[in-house]
Amino acid sequence: MSLIVQKYGGSSVADAEGLKRVAKRIVETKKAGHEVVVVVSAMGDTTDNLLDLAEQVVPIPSGRELDMLLSAGERISMALLAMSIKSLGVEARSYTGSQAGMITDAQHGSARIVDVTPRRVREALDEGAIAIVAGFQGYNRGTGDITTLGRGGSDTTAVALAAALNADVCEIYTDVDGVFTADPRVVKSAHKIDRITSEEMLELAAAGAKVLYIRAVEYARRHGVLLHVRSSFNNNEGTLVVNPTEGENVEEPIITGVAADLSQAKVTVVGVPDIPGKAARLFTIVAKTGANIDMIVQNSSTASGLTDISFTLPKSDAQTAMTALTAEQAEVGFTSLQHDDQIGKLSVVGAGMRSSAGVTAKLFTALYESGINIEMISTSEIRISVITRADTINDAVRIVHTAFDLDADEEAVVHGGTGR
Repeated sequence: MSLIVQKYGGSSVADAEGLKRVAKRIVETKKAGHEVVVVVSAMGDTTDNLLDLAEQVVPIPSGRELDMLLSAGERISMALLAMSIKSLGVEARSYTGSQAGMITDAQHGSARIVDVTPRRVREALDEGAIAIVAGFQGYNRGTGDITTLGRGGSDTTAVALAAALNADVCEIYTDVDGVFTADPRVVKSAHKIDRITSEEMLELAAAGAKVLYIRAVEYARRHGVLLHVRSSFNNNEGTLVVNPTEGENVEEPIITGVAADLSQAKVTVVGVPDIPGKAARLFTIVAKTGANIDMIVQNSSTASGLTDISFTLPKSDAQTAMTALTAEQAEVGFTSLQHDDQIGKLSVVGAGMRSSAGVTAKLFTALYESGINIEMISTSEIRISVITRADTINDAVRIVHTAFDLDADEEAVVHGGTGR
C-alpha cells in the first residue's frame, strides 16, 4: 500500500459538479489500494470574492482578521468534498490546517511553515479513512492564531504533508495536463513536458509559470518529495518533477520552457553618487520594507560621478519601497525616482544551457527581428531573463517558443481556464 497526497486547486472544485468529479477520482484512488490524503483550495474565485468583500468593509483590514476570513474558503471546500466522498460509501474526515498540524510563524498573510505534526491525519489513515485537509492555512503556537500561507499556500501545504507523512508521491491537480513548455493559454502550440528536474521547475516557477508555485517546489526539493502535476479533468499522465540523480547520464534539453511574468514593476533611482557604500545603503532601505528584489542594472558613471540604478520587484511592493527611499533621499543623495509598472519579464529555462553555446544569441536575435526591445537582462546557469514592455510580452513568448523549436503539432488543451 502506498500513501498518496493529492492537491486540488480552485478551478478543479469550482462548483458542485467539480466537487463530485474530484470525489470520484479520490475514491477510485482509495479503492485501488492506496492511503489518500487530500489538500483542497477554496472553490473557484472564493478567495478573491472574500478579499473584495473585506475591502468594501474597510480599506486596510487587520491581518489577523483577514486570515480568519480567508481561511473560511478552504473550510467550505474541504467539508463539501468530505460530504461528497461519504456519499460514495467511503469514510472521509475533514481537517483545518491547525487540526492537521500545520504550524507556522506568526506572519499573517504570508506565514511560513515551521513544523508539521499530522497526528490526526495519520490516525484517520490508520482507521481506513480519507483525510481531507484545508490548504493555505495553519496556526502559530505562540499566539494561537490562524494564519494563511500566501500565494501557492495550498501547494505548499500538500508538499509539507507529503514530506511529514513520508508519502510516495504528491499529486498536484490542476486544469491543464501537466507542466507545458509555455502557458498554453498564450501559446496554443505549447506541449506537455513528461519529466522536468526540480531545478528547472524552480526557475520556471520563479519566472512566472503558474502551474506550480516556487515555495512548494523548494520544499519538495529540500525534502525529496516526488511531485506529479496532473489534470483533474482526465486520467492522462502528467509531468513528474524529480530531483536529478547524481551521476545520471541523461541528455537534457537545451530549453525546457518559456515563462512570462507581468507581476513586476521597475524602479529607477536616478543620480546616485557613484561611490562605495551608496548602493549598499540604497538596497538596505528597500530590504527593510520586505520587498523582494529580482533584477538589478547599474548604468555607467557619468562625468559628474553619478549613476542610475534600476531594479525590479513585485508591483505590490513598489510604492512602499519608493516611499522608504524618498524618506532617505537626502542621506543617499540621489536625484529622483522613476516608477514603471508596464513591464513584462520573459525567461527561457533549460538545464542543457550549461553545455550549449548560442542560446543567448538566438534569444536576442528572435526578439530583435520581431522589433521587441530589451530593457534589462539577468542570467543564471540554466535561465536567461529579459525585461520588455508588458504589451509585447505575449507576442515575445510565442516568438521565442517558436525560435527554440518548442512548438507542438497539436493545440494544447486547457480544461478550466485559470491554470489553478
